[in-house]
Amino acid sequence: MVPEIDKYTYRVMWSEEDQEFVGLCSEFPSLSWLKPSPEAALKGIRALVKSTIKNMVENSEFVPEPISSKKYSGKFMVRVPPEVHRHLAIEAAESGVSLNRLASAKLAQ
Repeated sequence: MVPEIDKYTYRVMWSEEDQEFVGLCSEFPSLSWLKPSPEAALKGIRALVKSTIKNMVENSEFVPEPISSKKYSGKFMVRVPPEVHRHLAIEAAESGVSLNRLASAKLAQ
């Protein structure tokens, strides 16, 4: 099934280097679209994603699933140096919260 382009994750930001707005799509990190206005950059990247997906389907290539459609468990493992682990464990204990709650709060910042 081909995903709808509206479900993809788009972002428009100013490119100081190009002196234009750049449209981006998180699921297609190699694609970008430059235009003088943010609206035109968004319109351009959306059209480029649509065209890219069409070409991928025609060539029987894998089409990325939109991030918004993926299911996440809420769990992921992060490896840190032992001294960082110790520091966080101490901070959590002194704050009266679990290490998991402390790490979650820090990641949410």
